[in-house]
Amino acid sequence: MRTIATLLSLAVGSYALKERAVSASAYSSNSAGNYKISSVTAPVQGEGDPGSSSTWRLTIDDTSSGHKQTILGFGAAVTDATVESFNTLSDSKLQTLLNDLLTDSGANFALMRHTIGASDLSGDPSYTYDDNGGSEDTSLSGFSLGDRGTSMAKILASMKSLQADLTILGSPWSAPGWMKLNGVIDGNTTDNNLNDGYLSGGTGKSGYASAFAQYFVKYIQAYQNLGVSIDAITIQNEPLNSQSGYPTMYVYADESAQLIKNFIGPALSQANLNTKIWAYDHNTEFSDVTSYPQTVINDAAQYVDSVAWHCYATNVDWTVLSSFHETNPNVNQYMTECWTPSSGSWNQAADFTMGPLQNWAAGVAAWTLGTDSSDGPHLSSGGCGTCTGLVTVNDDGSYTFETAYYMMAQFSKFIPVGATILSGNGSYTYSGGGGVQSVASLNPDGTRSVVIENLFDNDIYLTLNTKSGEEWSGDIPSESVTTWVLPASS
Repeated sequence: MRTIATLLSLAVGSYALKERAVSASAYSSNSAGNYKISSVTAPVQGEGDPGSSSTWRLTIDDTSSGHKQTILGFGAAVTDATVESFNTLSDSKLQTLLNDLLTDSGANFALMRHTIGASDLSGDPSYTYDDNGGSEDTSLSGFSLGDRGTSMAKILASMKSLQADLTILGSPWSAPGWMKLNGVIDGNTTDNNLNDGYLSGGTGKSGYASAFAQYFVKYIQAYQNLGVSIDAITIQNEPLNSQSGYPTMYVYADESAQLIKNFIGPALSQANLNTKIWAYDHNTEFSDVTSYPQTVINDAAQYVDSVAWHCYATNVDWTVLSSFHETNPNVNQYMTECWTPSSGSWNQAADFTMGPLQNWAAGVAAWTLGTDSSDGPHLSSGGCGTCTGLVTVNDDGSYTFETAYYMMAQFSKFIPVGATILSGNGSYTYSGGGGVQSVASLNPDGTRSVVIENLFDNDIYLTLNTKSGEEWSGDIPSESVTTWVLPASS
């Protein structure tokens, strides 16, 4: 008969039990690239000795009064470019890459947005899952994921097998051309609208509102059949963006609300699908800032409890999310797209992660997860030809993690799914450059993570005070994102 000690020994051998941290640790990634989620000198309790370093002070409320949003995850977009470039890797390299992306030995990403059909980061030609040669197919008898959709589902299934907490969000760039007034996926901005009756008397009065709803049902079921559960969808990427060079489609606020309330929501429910619907999926500046998602929430709250935002406003102002939270405290918010060009600043990804987290976002996804060495494959006209992935797959069969990957990993690796963001003070950026931005979390195991973005070109000595009565101090490297992991408060 096995003793308790024997059983415990077997469990340790099988699962490598994690012990709760009893001392602080620190990890950093910097603009110079010599720190890449690297272990650096941990903070000490108390004031410490700043020496001749510049000093900065932060405070966090790590008691229940400081609790804010619960984290769903961080990650990026899985595009056709991602799938095609990843699939050029050997099986062993691809497995190693996915481990680095999805497990806690790497970035621990847990939110992946994927494209339903073609986006600008697809090779020619554009496609949806039911093109049918451009002919009407109201029964959706011609629906098929095709080679590209099937390959994408297989990659997502592999990701899900590595990350049990993975949330998968699907977004289409266009409905099938035959469902649209202009009859095409791309190439034409005239009447670039869903033919659902909205522009001629009301959604559903005529046209393809029902077929559009069933298109989502078919897509979700097809992915399920390949082992991929779709957790959420938005019904249109950037619904106020119409361009001719790549798939886009207008969907107006009232129209979106009616489609979700009367067609898409009921269709998912009748098919016994638990996939959630997130509103909007566009910039903070359009449609009087918050009126679009507010309209959808007001009219279709039975099916929508989340809003997705992008970063491409002329002057990005993430406080829009806080304003929206004030009037919609029970609505979840996410930052679902921001690009990571190789020409971007070292801290671009840190900024589009930090800002939303400070303003009630429960998750952040970059555009895009992976590309080849030419920032593709991408369509030959229109869209983004300079969108570098968090991972670049090189021509020689190797891959490179870009700076943006490390900056996002400073959050995702240390703020796990289920963590609670804490209120805090002391973040400030000077108009001429320089400053410190921070966000903190209370993690499920009781530890606390503090992510600190040092925008100065010099090291600083930072002191952190917690509402629970602790004080921690330590060095923060210049032009870095540094994460302190503090033990659970006593």
